[in-house]
Amino acid sequence: MHSEVRAPQEDIKPPLAEELYRAIDPFEFGPIIGKANWAWLMHPKELAGAFGNWHSDAVRWQAQSLRRLLGDNDRDEFPANPSDDRFADSAWQENPGWDMIKEWYLFNTRWLQDTLYATPDLSDKERSLSAFWLRQWLNALAPTNYLPFNPRALAKAKETGGESLINGVRNFLRDMEHGEIAMTDRDAFQVGVNLATTPGAVVYRGHLLEVLHYQATTENVHEVPIVIVSPWINKYYVLDLDAKKSMVRWLVDQGFSVYITSWKNPRDDARDLTFDDYLHDGIDRIVEVASKISGSPSVHLVGYCIGGTLSATYLAWLAARKQADKIASATLLTTLTDFSRPGDIEVFLGEEGLDFVERKMAQHGYLDGKDMASSFRMLRSNSLVWNYWVGNYLLGETPRAFDILYWNMDTTRMPQHMHSFYLREFYYHNNLCKPDALVVAGEPIDLARIQTPLFMVSTEEDHIAPWKQTWKLTQHVSGPVTYTLSSSGHILGIVNPPSPTSKRQYWQGTPQKGQSSDYWLGHHEPHPGSWWPSWVEWLAPKSGEKVPFKLDSKHYPKLGDAPGTYVLE
Repeated sequence: MHSEVRAPQEDIKPPLAEELYRAIDPFEFGPIIGKANWAWLMHPKELAGAFGNWHSDAVRWQAQSLRRLLGDNDRDEFPANPSDDRFADSAWQENPGWDMIKEWYLFNTRWLQDTLYATPDLSDKERSLSAFWLRQWLNALAPTNYLPFNPRALAKAKETGGESLINGVRNFLRDMEHGEIAMTDRDAFQVGVNLATTPGAVVYRGHLLEVLHYQATTENVHEVPIVIVSPWINKYYVLDLDAKKSMVRWLVDQGFSVYITSWKNPRDDARDLTFDDYLHDGIDRIVEVASKISGSPSVHLVGYCIGGTLSATYLAWLAARKQADKIASATLLTTLTDFSRPGDIEVFLGEEGLDFVERKMAQHGYLDGKDMASSFRMLRSNSLVWNYWVGNYLLGETPRAFDILYWNMDTTRMPQHMHSFYLREFYYHNNLCKPDALVVAGEPIDLARIQTPLFMVSTEEDHIAPWKQTWKLTQHVSGPVTYTLSSSGHILGIVNPPSPTSKRQYWQGTPQKGQSSDYWLGHHEPHPGSWWPSWVEWLAPKSGEKVPFKLDSKHYPKLGDAPGTYVLE
């Protein structure tokens, strides 16, 4: 069934309210619920069985509640998931009243999810989509989100004489001003002061990006420079957080000359920017700048997330133009090129969802970064939305200082034309992995034309670029591939510096044609620690001789110090 998408009423909802509204707004849930209701009515026997299951659970809940009132603290009939810490406070177990509320919520939650998933005549996609939107509503309705039903918040209010509630109101007003729920202490960080501090210079500034070139820390550097294409969906400094976590600083200390994109944060006057512009005036520009300053005819290209997708497209584009020798090697970090199963974000990618996003972009000429951030937070709404709702407002706490979360909240905007093209051509139609189905900057794109040596890194727990999807590129390209699977997720699996105390590990090897991801993983042993050193071992033989370092050139002079100006917009 088709239903008109309901857009938030922006003229009456303050930004923070919008974020919470998006966390529960089922723009594709309603039609599926209607279909599910009709399906159950057409199967009265199964419907009776479902209500029978609810009645059985309700009897078990009543029996347990009675036992608890009589002082019997036996096991829970409906235990919370071990990873669910909403009910970790001892009051939920020890106090019969709180236990009754918790168990009522958990048994109804389980019954609703099981019943919806068991609905007759729903497709797998409809089941997945309905489960996602139902989960948003159930997470929002958890008793822990409401002061009268949160024993920890009530106890703290009593202990502090109400000060925690006053602090919670202050936090709420502060977040209303910013338009989003704070995940970290905003006052603890400042870009250029304790984030993005690796010394360097702006050596190019254009309408799309600044190019940052970092000062060498070794007497000589490898002849072939490294060019990092950061994702424009976020700011570049996730790769330059601080001295201990910075991939940029670590590469510089290994004797490499490193350049990185610092993308401009577009406004309404950039609505007509295209994906072609990001290729021509973005990635091709920084490659030119690095080649001209270094004097090297080729560079090592590194692309992260959507920057990796652009990099893969660029490699195929160069191959079509017989210019592949501009790139000595390419490293693709958590990079999707086959979007047939793009992970949890798939729930937003139906026709109705895309229409909704495009209407939002048409209002301003861009997609606001807070909208995108809210969508990603919805994928983990308990930990990324309601956890902070409880901590910030019910408990009156300031979230702890965490640099990655500060970076995550430092959002950027997406130009309307470019982002619509990206969502439809890459995610919705999945044309990048289809030979010559996608035309970019005048050239048909075929990933099979890529012969450039590739070093690919994906992460075990990535819900944005699932590693079994990134793996599929190994079966398309014609050149040699070294594939690395790192433990952890989309950010921490990449921001993974060598450390003697690291608990991380990685698997690494050369995929064979026709080999499945599961087969490859099953035939490789994990290596302890960070994958960064193995990457440098792979890069070094391809990097030429050591040569004197040049920060800038006559054609591309220093325009200012890193981190530049665009990252501050």
